[in-house]
Amino acid sequence: MNKLLYLVPVLAYLGKTISISLEEINIPSEHLPYFFNTYPDLAKSCVDSHDCQYKSLINEKVCWGYETTCDKNNSYHVRPRCPGDHRGWVKTKEAQYDTFYTQADFGYVKEQIQELMVMCEATYPQDSSLECSKYLRFCRGRNLMLNFHGLVGRGDNLRYKMDILGPGQIGGYCQVYSERLMKEAEHMSALQSWAPEFVNFVKTSKRPIQDGMCDIVINKPTYIMKLDATVNMYHHFCDFFNLYASLHVNSTHPSTFSRDNHILIWETFTYDSAFKDAFKAFTVNPIWDLKKFRGKIVCFRNVVFPLLPRMIFGLYYNTPLIYGCERSGIFHAFSKHILHSLNVKLHIRENNKVRITLLSRGTTYRTILNENEIVERLMQVKGYHVQRVVYDRTVPFTKQLEITHNTDVFIGMHGAGLTHLLFLPDWAAVFEIYNCEDPNCYADLSRLRGLKYVTWQNKTKLVQQDQGHGPGGVSHAKFTNYSFDVEEFLRLVEICAAYVRNRQDFKNFIAASTMKNSHEEL
Repeated sequence: MNKLLYLVPVLAYLGKTISISLEEINIPSEHLPYFFNTYPDLAKSCVDSHDCQYKSLINEKVCWGYETTCDKNNSYHVRPRCPGDHRGWVKTKEAQYDTFYTQADFGYVKEQIQELMVMCEATYPQDSSLECSKYLRFCRGRNLMLNFHGLVGRGDNLRYKMDILGPGQIGGYCQVYSERLMKEAEHMSALQSWAPEFVNFVKTSKRPIQDGMCDIVINKPTYIMKLDATVNMYHHFCDFFNLYASLHVNSTHPSTFSRDNHILIWETFTYDSAFKDAFKAFTVNPIWDLKKFRGKIVCFRNVVFPLLPRMIFGLYYNTPLIYGCERSGIFHAFSKHILHSLNVKLHIRENNKVRITLLSRGTTYRTILNENEIVERLMQVKGYHVQRVVYDRTVPFTKQLEITHNTDVFIGMHGAGLTHLLFLPDWAAVFEIYNCEDPNCYADLSRLRGLKYVTWQNKTKLVQQDQGHGPGGVSHAKFTNYSFDVEEFLRLVEICAAYVRNRQDFKNFIAASTMKNSHEEL
């Protein structure tokens, strides 16, 4: 494909004209119409190119939802539904919808964009600049200096620290609005904001890059991330989700959706995680940590400090969801983005059986004591295709996603593995067997993803092994095991299966699979 030229905005890229090909843009084909409408010059280049294969997608008048000219009727095609009572939170159904959209959809991105404030203003293109959203939840800068001399002698176990930088160890050559910056530094916490870092921001005496202040200059766009618990899928995917949302907040240029960038983890631990393949959705380059720059003054031409995993009223760890609404477009788009980037596909079906996956826990607590009996009974149901899986390090993460994405009913005990529900097909149902007295976590995540959710209600039909052995000897439902009434279990699974069978998109997929199989046989 010929490279398509696009004029880069002056604020972010010094007014240079760079070339970028659509092959470099990492978004699913179904998202390209939104992309083209965001960057009309790139769309025109596609129209003018002889070999651009996406011309048919250009005239669709759609928008993500955060653009200033976006009409709600043209916004991202998966939109919230609010069938339930709002329970007095707001006065009208429209206000209920708008509240959910701002709390948990592309409206949240729009809010961050609208809140952006200049903290460090450039006078000339070679100067530095910095702008941040309210409470310093998201920031982006140009020609910034970070001094990592203070890391010398501090070891390789720095994580969740608020003193990585000291006074004057971050800054740029620009007019600094110190009072405004300090006013937004209220959320002074390691994973809630960038306040611990930017309270140290100063105006440098010289232009950092042009005047040679730097030991190292990073030319590619860089995302600096503070990570939540990387051993836990629920918490680590708060990182990935907020990084994806930040791509949209930062979408001043199409290269935002390129993977030719750097990611720097804000700790000295060498990054590793069972879920590390998810980073391949965002970068083609190795993941850095602070050890790489210890004792150095590092300057970044373009740097983004993304939304954080534990923001107050953030996404998705602390999202205060209004009652009665479900199905977030940005959660749907995130799911599609990850599946596309990691090349996870839906498999053509050979029959119309409902595919049921039971996630078995290889852990001390929250195991199903009569799991074998339950699985045997499920396998006897004629209309089911049943598999039991254990998602551990012996199963590559992309393989786990493939299994999940080809599941219609996903079953599991309360635990981080249920975060896989983000990557189920749109018609799927989630059966959280028992929520272990944490009723909102995965119910809300299912609601955000727009999936049917079922959990155990009749406690007389389960047996708890003991009182539970929580930290400090405190009894808790999460720290024991359970056996379940088999007939009740089957009844709840069938509620999920019936929901799937009645979904038109499931029917369409089965019909398309049948047609494809017939053509292949011919």
